[in-house]
Amino acid sequence: MTNRHSLTFTASPSHIDELGHVNNTVWVDWIQQIAVAHWESAASPVHQAQYFWVVTRHAIDYRGNVGLGESVEATTFIPSAPTGARFDRRVDFRNAAGKVIVSANTTWAMLERASGRLARVRDDVTAPFRPFGDEA
Repeated sequence: MTNRHSLTFTASPSHIDELGHVNNTVWVDWIQQIAVAHWESAASPVHQAQYFWVVTRHAIDYRGNVGLGESVEATTFIPSAPTGARFDRRVDFRNAAGKVIVSANTTWAMLERASGRLARVRDDVTAPFRPFGDEA
Protein backbone atom coordinates (compact mmCIF):
# COMPACT_ATOMS: atom_id res chain seq x y z
CA MET A 1 0.00 0.00 0.00
CA THR A 2 1.23 3.49 -0.78
CA ASN A 3 0.39 6.68 1.01
CA ARG A 4 0.34 8.61 -2.28
CA HIS A 5 -2.37 9.21 -4.83
CA SER A 6 -1.91 10.71 -8.30
CA LEU A 7 -4.18 12.17 -10.97
CA THR A 8 -3.53 13.94 -14.26
CA PHE A 9 -5.27 17.22 -15.04
CA THR A 10 -5.38 18.85 -18.48
CA ALA A 11 -6.07 22.55 -18.99
CA SER A 12 -9.26 23.15 -20.97
CA PRO A 13 -10.51 26.51 -22.32
CA SER A 14 -12.60 27.11 -19.17
CA HIS A 15 -9.45 26.81 -17.03
CA ILE A 16 -7.52 29.55 -18.83
CA ASP A 17 -7.48 33.15 -17.61
CA GLU A 18 -6.69 36.42 -19.38
CA LEU A 19 -2.95 35.75 -18.92
CA GLY A 20 -3.24 32.61 -21.05
CA HIS A 21 -2.62 30.05 -18.33
CA VAL A 22 -4.52 28.07 -15.70
CA ASN A 23 -6.31 30.39 -13.28
CA ASN A 24 -5.41 30.13 -9.59
CA THR A 25 -8.98 29.17 -8.70
CA VAL A 26 -8.64 26.12 -10.96
CA TRP A 27 -5.56 24.94 -9.02
CA VAL A 28 -7.65 25.13 -5.82
CA ASP A 29 -10.39 23.07 -7.48
CA TRP A 30 -7.83 20.48 -8.61
CA ILE A 31 -6.47 20.31 -5.03
CA GLN A 32 -10.00 19.56 -3.84
CA GLN A 33 -10.53 16.94 -6.55
CA ILE A 34 -7.36 14.98 -5.78
CA ALA A 35 -7.96 15.14 -2.02
CA VAL A 36 -11.46 13.72 -2.45
CA ALA A 37 -10.22 11.07 -4.89
CA HIS A 38 -7.51 10.01 -2.41
CA TRP A 39 -10.03 9.74 0.43
CA GLU A 40 -12.49 7.79 -1.73
CA SER A 41 -9.80 5.40 -3.01
CA ALA A 42 -8.14 4.69 0.36
CA ALA A 43 -10.65 5.16 3.18
CA SER A 44 -12.94 2.34 4.18
CA PRO A 45 -16.58 2.59 3.04
CA VAL A 46 -17.59 2.71 6.71
CA HIS A 47 -15.40 5.77 7.34
CA GLN A 48 -16.60 7.43 4.14
CA ALA A 49 -20.19 6.96 5.35
CA GLN A 50 -19.38 8.31 8.84
CA TYR A 51 -17.17 11.32 8.04
CA PHE A 52 -16.54 14.11 5.62
CA TRP A 53 -13.78 16.70 5.33
CA VAL A 54 -13.72 20.49 5.02
CA VAL A 55 -10.75 22.70 4.21
CA THR A 56 -9.64 25.06 6.96
CA ARG A 57 -6.47 26.39 5.30
CA HIS A 58 -4.70 26.48 1.93
CA ALA A 59 -1.05 27.52 1.51
CA ILE A 60 -0.11 27.41 -2.17
CA ASP A 61 3.22 28.19 -3.84
CA TYR A 62 3.05 28.99 -7.55
CA ARG A 63 6.39 28.48 -9.34
CA GLY A 64 5.07 28.04 -12.85
CA ASN A 65 1.95 27.42 -14.85
CA VAL A 66 0.50 25.57 -17.81
CA GLY A 67 -1.47 26.72 -20.82
CA LEU A 68 -4.35 25.39 -22.87
CA GLY A 69 -4.08 21.68 -23.60
CA GLU A 70 -1.10 21.11 -21.31
CA SER A 71 -1.28 18.51 -18.55
CA VAL A 72 0.09 18.27 -15.03
CA GLU A 73 0.44 15.26 -12.79
CA ALA A 74 -0.79 15.89 -9.28
CA THR A 75 0.46 13.75 -6.42
CA THR A 76 -0.89 13.99 -2.90
CA PHE A 77 0.11 12.49 0.42
CA ILE A 78 -0.38 13.07 4.13
CA PRO A 79 2.90 14.50 5.50
CA SER A 80 2.31 13.94 9.22
CA ALA A 81 -0.03 12.41 11.75
CA PRO A 82 -3.28 14.26 12.49
CA THR A 83 -3.74 16.71 15.31
CA GLY A 84 -7.15 16.33 16.90
CA ALA A 85 -9.71 16.72 14.12
CA ARG A 86 -7.19 18.15 11.66
CA PHE A 87 -5.15 16.45 9.01
CA ASP A 88 -2.66 18.19 6.71
CA ARG A 89 -2.30 17.21 3.07
CA ARG A 90 0.42 17.99 0.53
CA VAL A 91 -0.25 18.25 -3.22
CA ASP A 92 2.49 18.72 -5.82
CA PHE A 93 1.73 19.43 -9.48
CA ARG A 94 4.45 18.50 -11.98
CA ASN A 95 4.65 19.72 -15.56
CA ALA A 96 5.61 17.55 -18.55
CA ALA A 97 9.31 18.01 -17.69
CA GLY A 98 8.69 16.65 -14.17
CA LYS A 99 9.25 19.99 -12.45
CA VAL A 100 7.01 20.90 -9.50
CA ILE A 101 5.24 24.07 -10.63
CA VAL A 102 2.53 24.32 -7.98
CA SER A 103 2.79 22.99 -4.43
CA ALA A 104 0.10 23.15 -1.78
CA ASN A 105 -0.15 22.37 1.89
CA THR A 106 -3.76 22.21 2.98
CA THR A 107 -5.38 21.60 6.34
CA TRP A 108 -8.60 19.63 6.50
CA ALA A 109 -10.95 19.08 9.43
CA MET A 110 -12.93 15.87 9.79
CA LEU A 111 -16.61 16.14 10.67
CA GLU A 112 -19.15 13.49 11.62
CA ARG A 113 -21.85 13.24 8.98
CA ALA A 114 -24.59 12.54 11.53
CA SER A 115 -23.95 15.58 13.73
CA GLY A 116 -21.88 17.91 11.54
CA ARG A 117 -19.47 18.26 14.47
CA LEU A 118 -15.69 18.01 14.50
CA ALA A 119 -14.39 14.49 15.12
CA ARG A 120 -10.97 13.47 16.39
CA VAL A 121 -9.10 11.61 13.63
CA ARG A 122 -8.55 8.11 15.00
CA ASP A 123 -5.75 5.68 14.12
CA ASP A 124 -8.07 3.40 12.18
CA VAL A 125 -9.05 6.33 9.94
CA THR A 126 -5.41 7.23 9.24
CA ALA A 127 -4.20 3.66 8.65
CA PRO A 128 -4.68 3.68 4.83
CA PHE A 129 -2.71 6.93 4.53
CA ARG A 130 0.47 5.74 6.29
CA PRO A 131 3.40 6.00 6.27
CA PHE A 132 3.23 9.70 6.96
CA GLY A 133 5.86 11.89 5.43
CA ASP A 134 7.64 12.37 2.15
CA GLU A 135 9.21 8.92 1.98
CA ALA A 136 7.34 6.59 -0.30
